[in-house]
Amino acid sequence: MSTAEASATTADAAEAGGRTKTGSPRTIPVFGVAIPDGEMQGIFKPMDLNRIIKLLEEEDKDVSEEKQLTYIKKLIQCYQNGFPLRDLAQIFKILSLCAEKIEKQPCFVEPASDIIKLCGLPFLKKKVSDEITYTEDTANSFALLGELMKIPSSALRIQICKCIVDFYHAEPLKKHIPGYQQVSSSYKIKMVEVGGLAKAMVQSALLLENQLVEKLWVLKVLQHLSTSGVNCTLMVKAQAASRICAHLNDPDPSGQLLFRSSEVLWNLLEKSSKEEIIQQLSNLECLLALKEVFKNLFVRGHSHYERQLRNDILVITTIIAQNPGAPMIECGFTRDLILFATFNEVKSQNPLVKSLKLFNCYEDFELKKLLFNIIVILCKDLATVQLLIDGKVILALFTYVKKPERLKIIEWSAAQYEELQLHAIATLSSVAPLLIEEYMSCHGNSRILAFLEWCGHEDSYFIHGNSFHGTGGRGNKFAQLRYTLRLLRAVVYLEDEAVNKDLCERGVIHRLTEIFKTMMSRPAEKEEAIALEIQSDTLLILSGLCENYIQRKEMFGTEGVDIVLHVMKTDPKNLQRGLGYNVLLFSTLDSIWCCILGCYDSEDYFLEKEGIFLLLDILALNQKKFCNLILGIMVEFCDNPKTSAHVNAWRGKKDLTAASLLIKLWRKEEKELGVKRDRNGKIVDTKRPLFTSFQEEQKAMPLPANCPSIAVMDVAENIRAKIYAVLDKLDFENLPGLSAEDFVTLCIIHRYFDFKIGEIWNEVSEEIKLEKLRLVTTDERSLNSIIAATENIGKMVASLQSEMIENQALQDVQNEQRVYAKIQATHKQRGQAKKSWENFLARTSNAKTLKKAKKLQEKAIESSRYTERPQNATSHQTVIKGLNTTVPSGRVVTVQSTPTRLLGGPLADTDIALKKLPIRGGALQRVKVKPPLNDPKKSIPT
Repeated sequence: MSTAEASATTADAAEAGGRTKTGSPRTIPVFGVAIPDGEMQGIFKPMDLNRIIKLLEEEDKDVSEEKQLTYIKKLIQCYQNGFPLRDLAQIFKILSLCAEKIEKQPCFVEPASDIIKLCGLPFLKKKVSDEITYTEDTANSFALLGELMKIPSSALRIQICKCIVDFYHAEPLKKHIPGYQQVSSSYKIKMVEVGGLAKAMVQSALLLENQLVEKLWVLKVLQHLSTSGVNCTLMVKAQAASRICAHLNDPDPSGQLLFRSSEVLWNLLEKSSKEEIIQQLSNLECLLALKEVFKNLFVRGHSHYERQLRNDILVITTIIAQNPGAPMIECGFTRDLILFATFNEVKSQNPLVKSLKLFNCYEDFELKKLLFNIIVILCKDLATVQLLIDGKVILALFTYVKKPERLKIIEWSAAQYEELQLHAIATLSSVAPLLIEEYMSCHGNSRILAFLEWCGHEDSYFIHGNSFHGTGGRGNKFAQLRYTLRLLRAVVYLEDEAVNKDLCERGVIHRLTEIFKTMMSRPAEKEEAIALEIQSDTLLILSGLCENYIQRKEMFGTEGVDIVLHVMKTDPKNLQRGLGYNVLLFSTLDSIWCCILGCYDSEDYFLEKEGIFLLLDILALNQKKFCNLILGIMVEFCDNPKTSAHVNAWRGKKDLTAASLLIKLWRKEEKELGVKRDRNGKIVDTKRPLFTSFQEEQKAMPLPANCPSIAVMDVAENIRAKIYAVLDKLDFENLPGLSAEDFVTLCIIHRYFDFKIGEIWNEVSEEIKLEKLRLVTTDERSLNSIIAATENIGKMVASLQSEMIENQALQDVQNEQRVYAKIQATHKQRGQAKKSWENFLARTSNAKTLKKAKKLQEKAIESSRYTERPQNATSHQTVIKGLNTTVPSGRVVTVQSTPTRLLGGPLADTDIALKKLPIRGGALQRVKVKPPLNDPKKSIPT
């Protein structure tokens, strides 16, 4: 409180009770004191805090202990409703002086405890800005609380812990003090973080190893402090995780030690650096403590609380096990965990589990899943393999890979068993590849195939799909099928010949093709992504089985080719939907490579069903992720003599041919690689015509003989080599549908192999120079000849490209001239037609023009006649009399029609071929003939 405020307050007090001197200075700070009921509230009683501090600091014998305690009690009475922020620094100074006297004068414990108790009350502020103004004083005051934990006083330590806990359970003021407000509820918590109290509390725990009550209070405080990320970071720096974990197994009749310690560890893992916490806990001492705690809870824990705590400890252990450096095996924890995970499925004589039994309660169910999960993590350490064999983990997990037996009494409910079954199969996918001998001894292949057969049956059993592993399996068996195929894929991709041979002998190829057909025949499901994953895994398994084995490819046969073609006919729009179509297409292309190529019957059937057309359709989508694989397949397929005709016959959009498509892909690839070409696609650098921008950036360096150079790596890192191989097998001749630009690029492709050899020899020459080696004359001459020959080839190709470009330019000019000539002829004809029409209109509208035209016509006729008439020549009249037309007439023939009387009119019967006609003079006439007597008809027309 300021001097002015103190003066005003004192004046008010004097005005209420008597008189006061005016003008007297008020330099003594005073505090608000709660006045007894019936009196005015908010009256401040003067008290000099500095005097109390000075009194406690004096070591004069004349100052009695009772006097010091009396002043402190008055202080406590004054602040019974809370400390103002402005006085907090002085109050904690008094507290620290009291703490210093405790060792020699134990009577100061009680007043120090009372002051600390008042710290648990809400702090007071007179101004809104007080929270910011006194931030440093408050933070330093809280830091002092942590230092006071070093005082060997149980009561004082417990009071400090209670005070800190009260920070997190703030209550409103019981009495309102005029002129003061309660600070915000989160203010103290923030100041605790700023003052670094959490670190001091962790360090104080080391002093309390043998004091259980104080230790439990400190853990309670740490439990509250660890709800903040800032405090957790400070606690981690103080090695809180390892210090707490090492004492988990300390004797504690109340059971609070283990509960609060596990809660603090959980908060540290969630709110601070997980990696650092794992590193702190990955030591023998901590793991031994966790092991003993878990073992005791597993064997002797029966209450709901103990089972929950057991599961929490197992989760913490699982997180630690992710660290490869954690001594899980050395401390024996791994062996115990494997025993606990399998004792229910594999009978064991170990006394730890001899009389144990799990129930279908939620905690035991969660425990079983957590044990399966930690097995997956433990098996990443190859040293665990022998322990997994000894624990018969494979046999235990395979007890779930079977059709559920409804008549058998199972300790789990149907939904729980379903989830455990899926979890066990998922665990097998990680464990079985490590224990393949155990897998085979347990007849793993036959078990899996039998389970796959059950998955394909349409029976009344359907899962609920109420778990992570059961996602998408509600109302069907997709979940079991999905995880079983994952397990089979993991086993097949070990490439163990004995395992794969056994699978093929048991008919796995036929079974998988049937599964794929079943998935194809199903209508569109909501769980489309899972169905696509099943199909992808099926094709990947078939690829793993059939690769390099002709007999298995023959078993794949036409049925397999049909399912491959079915996938390739998928709408290209689906590739953008993100549901797994891309993965399925990759699996399909892989199956073409592994299951079809090399088997002539399958290749021919694939070609017959227009498979090459489908491959080129996908290639024409211009998606880079598929190009490399498709071109590799095309290279292999072109070894079949029937392939070339299919490739040349393919047509894409806008009549695009396969050769043109490949050349376009080449140009696009070179553009992405930064190869130097001019605007016409012509070679710029004849010495290094294939150099990419990456190759130019890389400096030449000597490499070992077994290390591929940059030029060699370039062959595998882009698709140019594959495009060259495909076009080479098409003989580079008679390629349909190529433009002049394509031919220019084709010149480079045709010489790709020569250019690449030249690149490699250039690298050899550069490495020789860097290593400062000197070649013998013959070798040097040969090397120079090879490099010069490569450059000459580049110049020759560039010259050929120039010639092609010039010829094309000339051809374009000629084509342009022909077009212009055609346009001119069209315009000329239109002009003549227009002029003819104008002449025609003139003759029809102007008599003089008509007469003039008539004279010209007659003159033309006369000029066309012979000047001397030949003998015996017949003269024909060329002028038609009475003609009223205004245009020149053509040839006119006058035909006199047959009289109507002879034909009988337009409705008469003119079909004379069936009639007997009388022969009379003149033209044919219609006559009547009398019919015979026996003929009922009266007359027959003849």
